[in-house]
Amino acid sequence: METEKVVPTGHEFEASGLSDSNLAELIQRAQENDATDRQLTVMQAVSKYKKAVFWAMFLSTSLIMEGYDTVIITSFYGQRQFKSRFGVHDPASGEKTITAAWQSGLSNAAMVGQLAGLLINAYTQDRFGCRPTMMFFMFAMAVTIFIPVFAPSLPILAWGEAMCGIPWGVFQTLSTTYACEVVPTALRAYVTAAVTGLEGDMGWRLPFILQWVWPLPLLIGTYFAPESPWNAVRRGKFDLAKKSLMRLRQDTPGKESEVEATFAYIRHTTELEKAETANAGFLECFRGTNLWRTEINCVVWAAQFLCGNAILSYSVVFLEAAGFSEVQSFDLNIALSACYIVGGVICWVLFPYVGRATIYMGGLASMFVCLVIIGGLGWAHGKSAQMAIGILLVICTLFNMITVGPACYPIVAETPSGRLRYKTVIIGRFVYNVTGIIKNVLTPRMLSAQDWNWGAKTGLFYAGTNLLCNIWCWLRLPETKDRTFGEIDLLFENRVPARKFKHTTVDQFAHHGRTVKEKPVVEVVEHVESVN
Repeated sequence: METEKVVPTGHEFEASGLSDSNLAELIQRAQENDATDRQLTVMQAVSKYKKAVFWAMFLSTSLIMEGYDTVIITSFYGQRQFKSRFGVHDPASGEKTITAAWQSGLSNAAMVGQLAGLLINAYTQDRFGCRPTMMFFMFAMAVTIFIPVFAPSLPILAWGEAMCGIPWGVFQTLSTTYACEVVPTALRAYVTAAVTGLEGDMGWRLPFILQWVWPLPLLIGTYFAPESPWNAVRRGKFDLAKKSLMRLRQDTPGKESEVEATFAYIRHTTELEKAETANAGFLECFRGTNLWRTEINCVVWAAQFLCGNAILSYSVVFLEAAGFSEVQSFDLNIALSACYIVGGVICWVLFPYVGRATIYMGGLASMFVCLVIIGGLGWAHGKSAQMAIGILLVICTLFNMITVGPACYPIVAETPSGRLRYKTVIIGRFVYNVTGIIKNVLTPRMLSAQDWNWGAKTGLFYAGTNLLCNIWCWLRLPETKDRTFGEIDLLFENRVPARKFKHTTVDQFAHHGRTVKEKPVVEVVEHVESVN
């Protein structure tokens, strides 16, 4: 097999201000750190970086609130207590119902708030760091929860959802980027990838109330968390970066020298990126090879809905439209929720052996088959057809949570340039939320008997969008498994095609005695070798 070898030539450090001797020492230490971490198995990496894994997982729990609420709000649309409190009379059924317009409005209110949160985080995380940003918005979250809990009407509930959406938007990108920056390459995928039967208003209020469980402990815990060393280096706070690295490492012999090597690696990669994106704004995300990286983030995020997950997020309404009773719909929704846990565990088992792009595309293909069959069953009638739809919905959800759902996070965290990581992920998540708004407008109308009344046939629409996403992935989504940030930067900078990412040899520390003023050169080595 023909492979390519990509190396930097020193031009990346032109803006670093380092002397040749300091540059050589920096590269040597960085190479030592890289070589050491590459030899770690997953369990060895967990053992060595216990503290880093703990803090990454701890801050990632902030996503529970956003995921919990955005899932539960769509479940309310079919809940008797919620419809009794906020619904309008439907002459056809003689019961109260939440109109498709209000279903879209409530779901989109949170999305709009998240868009604002993403824009705010674009400034605050780069300016103030991860910890202060997380702490401030965790406090804001605790305050804004009061609005939906005591909402007397749908407009106030929508306003509350929008206000809660602002901190959710911050958590969406902050937790993902923090997690991928505090752990080694071997663990990035793991730390980046949770109805009551009460009568009356508590049936819908309790899920909102339960969110108060999270802000206080997360706020306190974040106060004691170490700052992201990558974030600290990018802000020029080298002492803070070293202090954080010391806290993230286990107390072992040679800890200080390992920290120095890790710090050198972070500086090495940051300086490599700085020549391309120094003082870059959002426009830089759409220039040169950064445009491809931004494209990947946008499509991979948008595919979270377009893969068919739009149906899964409206599972209760979808099942009722397919002929299930309210009780049956909620019971099956519990089974769907269990898939989130089971699927996540299975995906963790897959990550060491299967590439992110392979997992992602395999999941899209599996969901496509399920969606086509579900859509076809929209023309069938009877208990057998209903049972088949329910079973396929569970299987489709399981495929989603094993593949597309968790694999998205390491992809969007690894593909951006380091100095543009926050901005690129924010742009991608912005596209995700806009796609979600469109989904929230269309899907309720597809399912509602008062509007388009597609029922299970909606599966065919999302089978089509799923197929388009998978075709794009085959052409444009590169494989980043087992690649360091520095290697990924070089692969993009040298415009290596997506299908060749996996088999291209990269030496990010090669310097070959060239001076820092020389023009970049890409060395291509043609030879035959076995590739894992």
